[in-house]
Amino acid sequence: MKDTPAGAGEAPRAVREMSDQVAADGGTVLAAFREPVGEHWQLFALLPIDKVAPTPYQRDLSPTHVKRLHDAVKKIGRFVDPIVVVSPQPGVYWTPNGHHRLKVLQKLKADVVPALIILEPEVAFQILALNTEKAHNLKEKSLEVIRMYRGLAESEPRSGEEDYAFQFEAPHLVTLGLLYEQNKRFAGGAFAPLLRRVDGFLSGTFAKTLPVREARAEKVRAADAALADVVAQLKKRGIRHPFVKNYVLARTTPLGRARKTLPSFDQALDKLLANIESFDVSKVRYDDVQRAGVMAAAPAD
Repeated sequence: MKDTPAGAGEAPRAVREMSDQVAADGGTVLAAFREPVGEHWQLFALLPIDKVAPTPYQRDLSPTHVKRLHDAVKKIGRFVDPIVVVSPQPGVYWTPNGHHRLKVLQKLKADVVPALIILEPEVAFQILALNTEKAHNLKEKSLEVIRMYRGLAESEPRSGEEDYAFQFEAPHLVTLGLLYEQNKRFAGGAFAPLLRRVDGFLSGTFAKTLPVREARAEKVRAADAALADVVAQLKKRGIRHPFVKNYVLARTTPLGRARKTLPSFDQALDKLLANIESFDVSKVRYDDVQRAGVMAAAPAD
């Protein structure tokens, strides 16, 4: 291991052990240092590319983003953005924020990966906070959260949602993650405003809360099925507009903007389903939907 920078202090045992592990795995430690915010010890190293993989909880690759990165790196002839990794066990290095960059290096047939090694493996669950190479959309966030959820249910069975609120970011992402698992084309964006207000982190261990989450996802799925039926009826009447689904949801939501007390999740979804099932499609005009779509797209003052 290289000498630590002046003023950094003597490296603790965990740093020396990780340095030895990297060497045993065929990598090279270039420096050990304390990062400037929390003063946590980290290593900067070159790791064998075949030892590095994305965390099992990460979003799927975007081929478009990989191609864009690949073309940019190839054009300038340099790789200047190291990835972050943790090591859950010797010989394995997971990156929570460098999946696309790793893929680019693989496509360019690189032998090593420049990496910042974080000593605490639990940082692998802080994907949403760490991942800055490509902004997450709602589906990607939700799928990452439910993958982390399932992973933690196995590795940390005594823990629960409230222990990982920061990592999950928002409770409705767990519910939406279950829905996206079953249907990658689920219209999560339409339901997110409602779920964001009535969903909350559940008390208890993951084993106890997962069935509750699945029941919540089923209620949303039922509402979506009823909504699809209403949209189909409107299409038969010739009302075909991209905003029609949101239009119906806006008029069937059980939550008013000025409402100070919110119903529970179950109360809100049960009322939403009842409102959708009783929605009178005969009173809807195309101009109404079009006008609502224009107003929703207008920027706020």
